[in-house]
Amino acid sequence: MAARGLHSHVKLEGEIERCRAEGQWAQLRSLAQQLLPPARPPRKAAAGAQDAEDFGNMLLAEALLEECLKENFAKLKDSIPLTEKNEPKLGEAKQHLTGILSRGKLRPKYMTEAMLIIGKLHYVEGSYRDAISMYARAGIDDLSTKDEPLYMLRLVTEAFVIKGLALERSTNSIASRARLCEREEEVMACFETACVIAQVYLQELEKTLNNMHSRSIKGSNVTYSEFELSYFLEAALQSAYVTHLKKGNIVKGMRILREILRTVETKATQTFKMTAAKQLAQILLHSLSEDCYWSPLSDPLPEFMNKEDQSYVSNLLCRRPELYTEENAYCPQDNVEEALLLLLISESMANRDAVISRAPDQQDDRAVSLQDASAVYDLLSITLGRRGQYVMLSECLERAMKFAFDEFHLWYQLALSMVACGKSAYAVSVLKECAKLRPTDPTVPLLAAKVCIGSLHWLEEGEYFAKMVIDLGEDAGESLAKGYLALGLTYSLQATDATVKDTQDELNKKALQTLERARELAPEDHQIILYLSLQLALVRQISDAIEHLQEALQLCKDDMNSLHLLALLFSAQKHYQHALDVINMAVVEYPESFSLLFTKVKLEWIHKGPEEALVTCRHMLQMWQMVYNVLQHSGSEKGSSVTETPVIKKHNGLHLTLPDAHDTDSGSQRASSLAASRLEQAMSEITMQSSSMKQGPMQLWTALEQIWLQAGPGAEQT
Repeated sequence: MAARGLHSHVKLEGEIERCRAEGQWAQLRSLAQQLLPPARPPRKAAAGAQDAEDFGNMLLAEALLEECLKENFAKLKDSIPLTEKNEPKLGEAKQHLTGILSRGKLRPKYMTEAMLIIGKLHYVEGSYRDAISMYARAGIDDLSTKDEPLYMLRLVTEAFVIKGLALERSTNSIASRARLCEREEEVMACFETACVIAQVYLQELEKTLNNMHSRSIKGSNVTYSEFELSYFLEAALQSAYVTHLKKGNIVKGMRILREILRTVETKATQTFKMTAAKQLAQILLHSLSEDCYWSPLSDPLPEFMNKEDQSYVSNLLCRRPELYTEENAYCPQDNVEEALLLLLISESMANRDAVISRAPDQQDDRAVSLQDASAVYDLLSITLGRRGQYVMLSECLERAMKFAFDEFHLWYQLALSMVACGKSAYAVSVLKECAKLRPTDPTVPLLAAKVCIGSLHWLEEGEYFAKMVIDLGEDAGESLAKGYLALGLTYSLQATDATVKDTQDELNKKALQTLERARELAPEDHQIILYLSLQLALVRQISDAIEHLQEALQLCKDDMNSLHLLALLFSAQKHYQHALDVINMAVVEYPESFSLLFTKVKLEWIHKGPEEALVTCRHMLQMWQMVYNVLQHSGSEKGSSVTETPVIKKHNGLHLTLPDAHDTDSGSQRASSLAASRLEQAMSEITMQSSSMKQGPMQLWTALEQIWLQAGPGAEQT
């Protein structure tokens, strides 16, 4: 009988330890009731019975307090004190703990635990000094975590983080600067110690639960995937690096974040590690320049090392969290590389844990999941945008579509990335969906119209999107004038494509009327006036075009396209010297513009002869060699993502931007079938880009050949 009773007692103690470690507070309450005597008239109890009763009361108080904290998680995050009046469980727990401390009958080990619990209770009540005093009485600075049970690791973790938070909120009463510095160091010591013990606790807890699951032990009704971090465990993991970063200690904050990310991951810390990775990526992108970067396996620069204080973690901590091995580990070489690595890992985690169910009861979880993922994709957009890796960005954003239902922001990010990497047709399809999600936003159809007109030469679609903006009327605001501008450009391009004279005249008339309407809505917009001048020039009203163009130059004196068009208009009137003067003025402002230089070559060839034109040609070839060599060495993906390759070339580049001499003019593919043309373009895109880099702009070579032939024998001596 005695052996059976001993076995039952040991089993009960094991169950109590397990529930306290796993946070099974409802089950702990029922176990605590087994230790309490049945209701009877008050009388003096034996010492052993009183100890058991006090131990049961302590367990009951802990369970009540933890249940109260779980119910008031939002108030804890907002630092709102809890009161006994509004929280009956808090009052009952305080009553039990106060009685235990006043009697003092518990064994020293359990008395220390009771002090740690009541210290937590004082903190949530807003009694920060009482909490600090209770932890000093418990002697937490001298506690060792060696050979302690799991629940004790949790209690010590929470004690250190609560002490740090209480000290942080009690600094207003300190007048001495020296004492304030000591207090700040003490706070950081508490936070860093809590962070280390918390990681040890969570790693050991996962091992224990995995072992129990593998042995199929009955009674443990929690799996590790269901374990939720309490408020104070979350605070223990975050407070150290957050406090350092708030104080501007970038080096210390990065050190702690990197150490956290190097620790062996547990299921309970997956969401936290995703947050930590995002935080570190933000620091690397926002607060650290490439010149100041140091890799995770090296020390900071000497000027930073002087500011780096020693670690505050107590030497009494014999247990440290397990770390991933450094063997064969990839080490980033700059801050953008490390940020990208962190964000790709975070993106993988966000996709894996995304809540895609549309069930009403999962609405809050879905909102949190979407918010976390959106933050990761925003940072990825910044990071990949810096390197011009728009292809990779569009692939990342495509993966986000599985949980982006009715989420405009992610759809629009995907559209922008596809525009940037040259997937224009896909971009238009995505923009159509964006327009459905925000039918009153004029920027979406405006962007779609721009892509249709400029990159794809889909004029009917461009007209449709431009009219979408115009149909919004006054609700379109400043975009209404841009809508008329897009529609006018569409009509002008349709007139250029038309083969019947009457159709051309009708479309040109509509283009002119639409552009004039755009100018009425935005009389100070030099770009609208530029395109109005261009349309006047196309219908041979050269004098009116020059007059309007001078107005555009008064609004923006150094606009390259306006200067270029003015030079072309002068040349149309045979005023070649005036045209050369204007083009030379523009070249001074934009010395690397092939478009301007190519026009200069043509004007010099006609007005001054081939010898002078050859000098400009040689200059262009030297500049081309320098520019294209740089592009060739900068990486194939970056080059292809920055330069958008159109599916069908627009017939007259002057309608949107003045022609670039480096456009592969003779390389534009004119297939009779639109589908065949797109397929051919897709198959030869890479070949076209590589050949254009090697051979250079075809227009320039053709012009050079013609000038050289006309220059005659004297050209060899030039």
